[in-house]
Amino acid sequence: MLLHLPEVLSPDEVRTLREQLDAVGWSSGQATAGAQAAQVKRNQQLDTAHPRFAELSGRMAAALRRHPLFVAAALPARLLAPMFNRYEGGEHYGDHIDNAVQTDRLSGQLLRTDVSTTVFLSDPQDYEGGELIASDHFGTHEVKLAAGDAILYPATSLHRVEPVTRGVRLAAFLWTQSLVRCPVQRGMLFDLDMSIVALRGELGERHPQVAALTGHYHRLLQQWAQP
Repeated sequence: MLLHLPEVLSPDEVRTLREQLDAVGWSSGQATAGAQAAQVKRNQQLDTAHPRFAELSGRMAAALRRHPLFVAAALPARLLAPMFNRYEGGEHYGDHIDNAVQTDRLSGQLLRTDVSTTVFLSDPQDYEGGELIASDHFGTHEVKLAAGDAILYPATSLHRVEPVTRGVRLAAFLWTQSLVRCPVQRGMLFDLDMSIVALRGELGERHPQVAALTGHYHRLLQQWAQP
């Protein structure tokens, strides 16, 4: 499932974050790539050892945790600390699949990567290229969103970032270990949750059918969740 998350950050939040990222400097993105990914990764990243990293990463994680669509779709158990990357002058990231298990840069904890998320920090008109290309069972999808918006997709997806031929592409990226490991079950719960939200708006919170479906949702979550 690919899901567009609108307005994870407000325009003011994006502006402030970009100013702070520009002030801290960038390092080679190959430092955090595995042996295979390093062959196709050509970008810059904020060094996770930088004194400002924890603050900026925490702010990004908090924004996602308060976004209702992110919570509904990812069902987050744990978030790896969000990181930040920068592309310019033809930089790109070739086809790759993210590691299934990764080490959180702040806590040192090993986490399973069920869901990937990219938060765009540059507006599409500010750069050329830089599309996120993700493939799944339904084909290949090209993603280039407004600054502050995010895309959520399975961490098992084959994906790449096209070369940036003009301007600068800034983004945050992270992985989530979900309460529900199975992507099919997670998708079913999301669809049911969205139906409940729609019915709640039409019928009201206390309508018996809304209450019944809400109970059904939580019984399924209880069966499938792995905290």
